[in-house]
Amino acid sequence: MRPRFRFDETPPDHGDGSSSWVHTALILTGRLGEVKPIFLLPVWVALTLLASLTWPDLRPWAALSVIGVIVADWVMLAGLPHTRRSWGPVTPPLLGLAVVHAVLTGAAGWVISGRVGLSVATLINALITAVAIYATWVEPFRVQVTRQNLQVESWPDDKAVTFLHISDIHFEQLSRREDKLLDLLREHQPDLVLLTGDYLNLSSVYDPEAQQGVRRLLSQFQAPLGIYAVTGSPVVDVETVVPEIFEGLPIRWLQDDAETLHLGEHSLQLLGVRNTYQEERDIAALASLIDSSAGGETRILLYHTPDLAPAAAKMGIDLYLCGHTHGGQIRLPFYGAVATSSRWGKRYEQGHYKEGGMTLYVCRGLGLEGLGAPRARLLAPPEIVLWKIAGPPQS
Repeated sequence: MRPRFRFDETPPDHGDGSSSWVHTALILTGRLGEVKPIFLLPVWVALTLLASLTWPDLRPWAALSVIGVIVADWVMLAGLPHTRRSWGPVTPPLLGLAVVHAVLTGAAGWVISGRVGLSVATLINALITAVAIYATWVEPFRVQVTRQNLQVESWPDDKAVTFLHISDIHFEQLSRREDKLLDLLREHQPDLVLLTGDYLNLSSVYDPEAQQGVRRLLSQFQAPLGIYAVTGSPVVDVETVVPEIFEGLPIRWLQDDAETLHLGEHSLQLLGVRNTYQEERDIAALASLIDSSAGGETRILLYHTPDLAPAAAKMGIDLYLCGHTHGGQIRLPFYGAVATSSRWGKRYEQGHYKEGGMTLYVCRGLGLEGLGAPRARLLAPPEIVLWKIAGPPQS
């Protein structure tokens, strides 16, 4: 039996000792996830009965409609581990979907009566289930390669360097997503690989099998100019776990450290800062690295979250690479990320930003939130970013 998550050892996700609502929700739903769906049978029955109350003439049919979509959702969620897609608990997302189905059906009974109204409610519920199937079975495995360019005035155009930015692997077990990642690495053969944290899923932090699994995955990464990494959220990349994952691998772990790559006449400096949830400490660590470095180099900051962006821009960082937000993981049309877990909210939720003279890229990452969070992505497919550093185009 694989080890359970250690809820009592989970620290808050803010440096002042408080927790964000996202972090709190993960803990609460994680505890709910330890309850098997069958034990909530009275809840499913109660939701069905409540939803059918507004359909006095069609009560059995309304109840049957709600039961049908709940069962479909249950089968859909329970089938994920059997198809090597994900390994999250069934109960929290099933309860969330069941409440949505019940509320929608009950509300429809007040607004639209008769068979037409029930047909519309049933159709909408079926569409919600279809979206849930897409978000859990399809989109999390559509790994996209986003291409970005960084122009450096003094860089010789015939000496372009490519590097792959990978973030938020969140490994639970080997899935189709990790298989796709290795295929893309072999296909693009970058000169350099840069990793910005969260190697394990929150649910698998203390799981020896998952630890060895992500270690085997990382051991297959190859790049002629090296592989460089920083750690992610302290609650995910636990300081007693990550060293054993990296031990003996050809990965340079930057813990408040810098590495200068001499590429002909130009130098590329990688600055890696640990994410500690203590913003002032992390800014001071970055400032110290910059103070001790030589000028005239192209500086790339590796940090797990976008939270240092304004400070890093003032310090003269050229390119800031991070992840953490997952692009929201669940996005709504016209609104975007529902939540980002960043102190800046939606200001840096995903993609390319300019902050003064600095380029910031917030990678959507590969994996999924853990504990009781649904193993789903909606309008935020997993992403790796292929960068090309070169001189300006010839006129």
